[in-house]
Amino acid sequence: MSPLPSDAPLRLRDAERVIREAVAAGATERESALGLARSLGDPRVRDALREGAFESKRRGKGDVVTVSRNVFIPLTNLCRNRCGYCTFAKRPDSPEARTYTLDEVAEVVRGGVRAGAIEALFCLGDKPEIAYKSHREWLARRGFGSTTDLLVEACRVAFEGGMLPHTNAGVLTRGELERLRPWNASMGLMLETTSRRLRAKGGAHYWAPDKEPARRIRMHEEAGELAIPFTSGILLGIGENDEERVDTLFAIRDLAAKHGHVQEVIVQPFHPKPDTPMRGVAPLDDELVSAWVAMARLVLGPRMNVQAPPNLAPEVLELLARSGLNDWGGVSPLTIDFINPEAPWPKLTELRRRTEAAGQTLRERLPVYPEDVAGRPELFDPRIRAALPRFADDEGFARARPLPAQEAA
Repeated sequence: MSPLPSDAPLRLRDAERVIREAVAAGATERESALGLARSLGDPRVRDALREGAFESKRRGKGDVVTVSRNVFIPLTNLCRNRCGYCTFAKRPDSPEARTYTLDEVAEVVRGGVRAGAIEALFCLGDKPEIAYKSHREWLARRGFGSTTDLLVEACRVAFEGGMLPHTNAGVLTRGELERLRPWNASMGLMLETTSRRLRAKGGAHYWAPDKEPARRIRMHEEAGELAIPFTSGILLGIGENDEERVDTLFAIRDLAAKHGHVQEVIVQPFHPKPDTPMRGVAPLDDELVSAWVAMARLVLGPRMNVQAPPNLAPEVLELLARSGLNDWGGVSPLTIDFINPEAPWPKLTELRRRTEAAGQTLRERLPVYPEDVAGRPELFDPRIRAALPRFADDEGFARARPLPAQEAA
């Protein structure tokens, strides 16, 4: 392969060559990815990139796109971080601040089971007890010394109530991961970005100590050492540049190659929200979002599970489905997306229709992917491993079950 210019967009024929070589080799390398990233302003390059990524996806995943029917349990929306784009995190004096009791968790789980959901997605703020005395007191009154103590019990309640937990609790220590592993089918932490610039004054992560890239990478490492099925991802449009996006994807690729535990990578676009410091920042348009989904596929290879949330680009689901993704993530028939409450989930019937319109077949999965359910028992704690056959068919996909009435209508 002849060398590529180091700082200029690629000509179309050079971009097409890079894409062909990436598909044939199963991945692209950093300089080639940078060249493609610099060329995304050309709609012809975007088209070629999506076509190549779709071919790569088909080689690794066939014509199946998966989805997980879930319930979203925001165990606490208190958080010590103050990201410039976030409306999830609340302070204790907010009327919207909430921490779930175990009885409330059990109630949501019962509703999820009735709705045919398998995954109980726990999402919560980072270490609120460090920042807020009132939260420490709330926990202590209920016999908990930390938010993690509450989370472990909440995951137990969800598991014993008939669902498989997946936890995204921000940055956790190795010891906390070990405590959560027996009650979780999988866990996750969005890497978001490797850019340290965003921790500087004025950056999206200036007031967010848990968004330090090295800290988040370390948790990825520790999850890998513990053989935990793990979700990572990139957040697009929070102030990072193209090179930083490429470097984030390669950091995830390296972690996945080292430990073999990264089960999926989410490509998530930033959505500006009122009453946040970044409310006036323009999001990436859907064309670019689809191009970065395609870039993720070419960087991460045909076997990686690449996900894009369908509620964050609802107008272009068919385009996304032909851009190299093979998963829509969790979609709930019962609960909203508490991180992006302005973005409703599509109904599963509508998601199926539009996936099929893109020439793909929609299948439901567990919080973990069929290949891991069927072929990697070492990834699961014995009690989780013993439970998987209740939820999975012989291929490792979710067993067929009816849609709730509001979905089937």
